[in-house]
Amino acid sequence: MHQKSIFSILVAFTLVSMLSACGIFGSSSKADQPLNSNLALKESRGSVTGGEGLFGMGGSKDKDSNGGGIGVNSFLWRATLDTLAFMPLASADPFGGVIITDWYEDPKTKGERFKVNALILDKTLRADGVKITLFKQKMDANGNWRDVEVNSHVARDLENTILTRAREMRLAQNSK
Repeated sequence: MHQKSIFSILVAFTLVSMLSACGIFGSSSKADQPLNSNLALKESRGSVTGGEGLFGMGGSKDKDSNGGGIGVNSFLWRATLDTLAFMPLASADPFGGVIITDWYEDPKTKGERFKVNALILDKTLRADGVKITLFKQKMDANGNWRDVEVNSHVARDLENTILTRAREMRLAQNSK
């Protein structure tokens, strides 16, 4: 019984230490926080609800060049999702700009599969606004998947396809 109480105290102390290190209990000094931290964070990330506020009622009237409620350029985001639509999605974070696919095996090329990590880097539509990391595996004779080096041109071609699609989407929206 004595060991359980020591263990409980140790666990509680560890949790409190971790939470205070994360800032859960607030900062001990106002000097640790920038004066305009909320404003700086909002400007760097954008509004959760877009430029119109919650449910389009109120909020900022300024329109972002990216089209609103996500943290990255909406044209790059949608173009990336469109381009990777044939692959199963493992994760998609529109505020952080991260899209991760699950492994995809083309039925025409059995024993070879691909996975894509896409990172949208900016709120503006720029040539360097998307970064693709491509992973490839091949099945060996024992039925185990082995990593294989991917030609860097393939990832670059995928980035160019996404950029072209994003530009097309922007032109289509501007012509309306």
